Amino acid sequence: MVIATLSFVPGNVNLAKADEDPFKLPGSFSGSFGFFSEYVFRGITQTDEHPAIQGNFDWSHNSGVYLGVWGSNVDFGDADQANSEFDWYFGYAREMLGVTWDMGGVYYTYPGANDNLVYDYFEYKLGISKEFSLISMGLTGFYTPQNTAGSGNATYLVYDAEVPLLHGVAMTGHVGYQWLTDETAAGRPDTLDWSIGLAYSTNGFDLSLQYVDTDLNSTECADGCEGTAVFGITKSF
Repeated sequence: MVIATLSFVPGNVNLAKADEDPFKLPGSFSGSFGFFSEYVFRGITQTDEHPAIQGNFDWSHNSGVYLGVWGSNVDFGDADQANSEFDWYFGYAREMLGVTWDMGGVYYTYPGANDNLVYDYFEYKLGISKEFSLISMGLTGFYTPQNTAGSGNATYLVYDAEVPLLHGVAMTGHVGYQWLTDETAAGRPDTLDWSIGLAYSTNGFDLSLQYVDTDLNSTECADGCEGTAVFGITKSF
């Protein structure tokens, strides 16, 4: 989509294109809507091991600038103070020498939660990714000066990979590690999380099945961090 412009022709420099919409916005819009058997974030359940409905709406420009919002239901066992999450993000992504660079930020918000819980926080993001003939992979770092629950600054580094298999099926892999300043406030120590799974697109739907786990034991995390299988189905538009 482009902004309407004037058509410059000899002898008539102010003739506007009749087929252009003068109110058309630059860039393009996209989104998705999906159902998941559970919402797991960095190896930790966010829905008390219950299903989640999620969706996003994005705007992007051919300059590389983008912004959007993503939402999901949540359940932290806090007497329903927070039952939804909305993440607002923006960034700039460009490809240089075959490598895609992506920098931006994410603001995590939990409407309805008491301010004393200090759930909301902002993260900076910097990532690189590259597609090879047999594998696509990316490395992304996140940093926040004040993590959720008032647990101080935190850093998260994640590696993601996807390998195409037969008949449109792809194998996905993920390894992430989070460093926390205040482990007591966060309710857990520094954490390694990982997942492996399959992805398949058919009839306009994206299907995924992943096994997700962490290195936390029952003492470090009594519930919600053990290995689990997560199934998802999404529709993009």
